[in-house]
Amino acid sequence: MAATITKDMIIADIIAVDRGIIPILMQAGMHCVGCPSAQGETLEEACLVHGMDEDELVKDINEYLANKE
Repeated sequence: MAATITKDMIIADIIAVDRGIIPILMQAGMHCVGCPSAQGETLEEACLVHGMDEDELVKDINEYLANKE
């Protein structure tokens, strides 16, 4: 069973689930995923700062994880 990402998860925890999520975040415009302060933000907080739709990003990440199996 694939892990499920939620918008209230910390960026560092999301990346720990699968490092393949990093390109998804970067492609969405979140180029600061390696920044120490970004690592402690939730996905929802990071999306708010970057003006992104967190629900769409969560969907894309979870689709990626589901298709890996």
